[in-house]
Amino acid sequence: MEREDKKISKFLSLVLRHKPEVIALTLDENGWADVDELIISTNAQGWKLTLSQLERVVRTNDKQRFSFNDDETKIRANQGHSIAINLELEVRQPPEILLHGTATRFIESIKSQGLHSQSRRHVHLSLDEATARAVSQRHGKPVVLQVRAGEMWRSGIQFYLSENGVWLVEAVPIEFINFPFSYN
Repeated sequence: MEREDKKISKFLSLVLRHKPEVIALTLDENGWADVDELIISTNAQGWKLTLSQLERVVRTNDKQRFSFNDDETKIRANQGHSIAINLELEVRQPPEILLHGTATRFIESIKSQGLHSQSRRHVHLSLDEATARAVSQRHGKPVVLQVRAGEMWRSGIQFYLSENGVWLVEAVPIEFINFPFSYN
């Protein structure tokens, strides 16, 4: 079950965050997809997706990547999109320090350019080191950077808080990043 759910989660990330056209799925301007359309379109491509599987993946996903609307007729990814959508996020004042997990191989680039969203719409930041480290381990030897989010906020940079507790910002300039003394 766990393995199947992970496979479904990865598939949902693809179609709800990056390429809905893979299954001819329509997302509205806020990233919502009709649940019935998602299931029908997915099954038409040879997958076997049921409503109960979808509900289980949304409910049990460790990173809470997806959400249903109130009556569970629509679903969307909470953040991480590479396609243009409006998640209807409100500007929120961040805590003084947030963390960003990355791989050591990216440090020199970050030191020269700061943090940028790359193919996504936002840089993802977290409150706790465990989350930041877990994210960074997917990309190589992990390193956690401190972001002086409070200073950024006071300088006029806007932050957003996603439904699953991930802090989002368009970019983090170098002057607001604390690099660890050792990361090799």
